Amino acid sequence: MENNPASWYCLYTRSRHEEVVYRRLEEKRIHTFLPLIEVWSKRKDRRQKIKKSLFPGYLFVYENLNSWRRLEILKTPGVVKILGNQTGPVPIPGIQIESIKRTLDSRMSVWPFPYLKEGQLVRVVEGPLKYSEGFLLKIKEGKERLIISLDLLKRSVAVEIEGASVEPCSLIKTL
Repeated sequence: MENNPASWYCLYTRSRHEEVVYRRLEEKRIHTFLPLIEVWSKRKDRRQKIKKSLFPGYLFVYENLNSWRRLEILKTPGVVKILGNQTGPVPIPGIQIESIKRTLDSRMSVWPFPYLKEGQLVRVVEGPLKYSEGFLLKIKEGKERLIISLDLLKRSVAVEIEGASVEPCSLIKTL
């Protein structure tokens, strides 16, 4: 029998099945984490606060993922797969899960945000540089550096901007 240490893994579920899968895994005594946020419902006749998955379609398990436990998780109705690569499931660093838990426990406003990485083409969506496009160069705490290039001149300028004021160009609708 394989003897791996327990780690966090991400499960991909059927659409809108996160809570059902969460309950079924808890019944199997599998340590599960489903990050939920409170949002206002968008019903025509009334508005109320509801809990919604922070990462729709995903939840996390903390397990020693030996062959038997892996199969037990995958047999759970609603589970599509365990995220990984060609060699198998890939663990998530515990500090990332703990950071999400700490953020949710803080009772601060939390909302999903597009994943940004260095070198990505982004557009500024607010502030004095609104509609400017450039490449995200260096991520510092709370700040990003936007590189605006003029291809014809083969020159660039850099400016520091707030991280929340940019979004990936792939998400942007044409104006």
